[in-house]
Amino acid sequence: MSAKTPEQSKTIMTDMVLPGETNPLNNLFGGELLARMDRAASISARRHSRRIVVTASVNHVAFNRAVPLGSVVTVEAKVSRAFKTSMEVFIDVWVEDRESGDKAKANEAIYTFVAVDETGRPIAVPEVRPETDLEKERYAAALRRKQLSLLLAGKIKPNDATELKALFE
Repeated sequence: MSAKTPEQSKTIMTDMVLPGETNPLNNLFGGELLARMDRAASISARRHSRRIVVTASVNHVAFNRAVPLGSVVTVEAKVSRAFKTSMEVFIDVWVEDRESGDKAKANEAIYTFVAVDETGRPIAVPEVRPETDLEKERYAAALRRKQLSLLLAGKIKPNDATELKALFE
């Protein structure tokens, strides 16, 4: 199974924020944005693995900027790193200014997906071969995030979290 680049899993979904998707402040509901991010990330993970994928976790979500009614919102997802059967997907959310057309980053998230076979059992996925500086940065950080998650869950010992230890040495 040959490695794939993050660009090969790139998924872009663009849509408009409609009235039924907003809160009393006329901004996009957070849950609606989470669903959009999950869909884009799922497609990205499927493109990378060419398998059925399931959401394993939502590792990080940052709601940094409100997305107002009528805005054009773009969700961009790419697999940032693959492990044995799981894939970390980094998601960037952009909002487009209605008048100027300028895009500004509004939110970001990191989801984890697992590839499964037809019976629901985890199955191996291809490795990721990052190319750009940003892809390389996200690739390296993914291992630290995974080790932190395993450490907090008690699945590895502190001495085995080599990437985390390197941050403090």
